[in-house]
Amino acid sequence: MLTDVSSQAKFTDLALCQPVLDALVELGYDTPTPIQAQTIPHLLEGKDLVGQAQTGTGKTAAFALPLLSKIDLELNAPQVLVLAPTRELAIQVGESFKEYGSQLEGLQVLPIYGGADFKGQLQPLKRGVHVVVGTPGRVMDHMRRGTLKLDNLRCLVLDEADEM
Repeated sequence: MLTDVSSQAKFTDLALCQPVLDALVELGYDTPTPIQAQTIPHLLEGKDLVGQAQTGTGKTAAFALPLLSKIDLELNAPQVLVLAPTRELAIQVGESFKEYGSQLEGLQVLPIYGGADFKGQLQPLKRGVHVVVGTPGRVMDHMRRGTLKLDNLRCLVLDEADEM
């Protein structure tokens, strides 16, 4: 159960890493939404969580910010896998991770989804990525072919799980 967090909290109160905080400043964000204030501390502690909130409340940032704060940039292997029901959402979530992680030097985020060139997704996977955001079908396809290895995975996110 999530505890009530003051609506006066600032992102700087939430123990996010400095590069993520710097990106938030660039984006003009300083105060977390209720879903963000409640989920970020739990995810930073590595706890499992189910989060539900209305559209437009910042759910993507609620999971992306703490997960980015825990990325090991020295490890060039997928550490976060986000499954999204549609390629449009996979693209959108991937872009959000890139924005929130813009100050994490060397961060690699790769959206993988059907309808895009499979071979074009291979090179980034071979070079090494930290975050993979994809649709279940394309993720499974890469796993079956051995092109997506999840040995170093630290977190799995099911975004809009009710739609999958």
